[in-house]
Amino acid sequence: MKNYDAIIIGGGACGLMCAAHAGLLGKQTLILERNDKPGAKILISGGGRCNYTNLGTSIDNFVSQNPKFLNAVFAQWTVEDSIRFFQDFGGIEPQEKTLGQLFPSSNKAKDIVATFTKLLYETGQDIWLNTLVTQVQKTKQGEYRITLEREGIEQQLTAKKVVLASGGLPVYKLGASDFALRIARQLDIEVVTTAPALVPLTITGKDAEWYASLAGNTVFAKVYNDKISFEENILFTHWGLSGPAILQISSYWRPGETITIDLLPNFRLEELIKQERNKGGRRLVGQLLNDYFSRKMVDALGKYLPIDIKIASLSKGDAQTIVDTIHRFRVKPAGDKGYDKAEVMRGGVSTSELNPRTLESKKYPGLYFGGEAVDVTGWLGGYNFQWAWASGFAIAQDI
Repeated sequence: MKNYDAIIIGGGACGLMCAAHAGLLGKQTLILERNDKPGAKILISGGGRCNYTNLGTSIDNFVSQNPKFLNAVFAQWTVEDSIRFFQDFGGIEPQEKTLGQLFPSSNKAKDIVATFTKLLYETGQDIWLNTLVTQVQKTKQGEYRITLEREGIEQQLTAKKVVLASGGLPVYKLGASDFALRIARQLDIEVVTTAPALVPLTITGKDAEWYASLAGNTVFAKVYNDKISFEENILFTHWGLSGPAILQISSYWRPGETITIDLLPNFRLEELIKQERNKGGRRLVGQLLNDYFSRKMVDALGKYLPIDIKIASLSKGDAQTIVDTIHRFRVKPAGDKGYDKAEVMRGGVSTSELNPRTLESKKYPGLYFGGEAVDVTGWLGGYNFQWAWASGFAIAQDI
């Protein structure tokens, strides 16, 4: 058995980056991965295209009890470092899409994973696939004993340094688990309450049928609450709401709360109604709305608005109802679609438990937490990958 400088539990984005950089520094690591291939979540991200970072990354794009914790890690590994890393080691050129999102120019997530597998091979790092880690314990000698199952056989390894980069609870079929959180709790390391994030929201009750009738319709909207706002598409579904703006706001939503949607954020409906009145107001309200929404959407809005009235005949109260409904459409979701439909997990190992520069446990020297296991949750658009790369790099420097 080799004498490893560190054992990394989890062959996802953080674990792969950690092993790659440890290898470049001349260290010897072993990745333990429960799937039959590394980077399972990388491979499906962005519809198989992998939005691997974002040009606009800052600590403001993350949800955490202490976002400033990110400063020390992001000072070590920047977006430019991510771009250069994949260019130098994978020949991957960045292709910018909307809102600063960077994809490989090949549009293939497998090229990102291939960058790591090639680098791990060249630097002599080991990876054991189909390996389920069941326990991590601190020994009296100050090392860590790892219990695992491989090919139906239970065995144990020891290491002075262990990296818990086993991700979070989304998506179960890709091997997601709460393993890092379970180990943290066993060691009396604080864990911030977890919940699905970047997740579609569900509608039940008397309004459910209305949303279902619009399934498949998208609208560019501003979605907001008292904490934050996002302007992107929303998607009506058979069970509620999805689309980028909804996924974004979900990270800031709690059960029982209401969100507000401006269905026409780039226009002022009061002005549009006034302009129509100046022209005589002969058009119906529905005809005006048809200029901005699909016919199906306008018909559905007829439940809340007087769409068959001429604009000239609108009372002051009716005009205000139209403006309020379109610009301040209030929604009280019943819940969310859960971890299997969530992009990421909110919460995780508390940043107060970790060294902000190395991500090493303050209580347990040689034990590190990185990536999604930590209470750091990025927005949609490549931010979570940037955190994974940066945290993997930071840990490797300390190994």
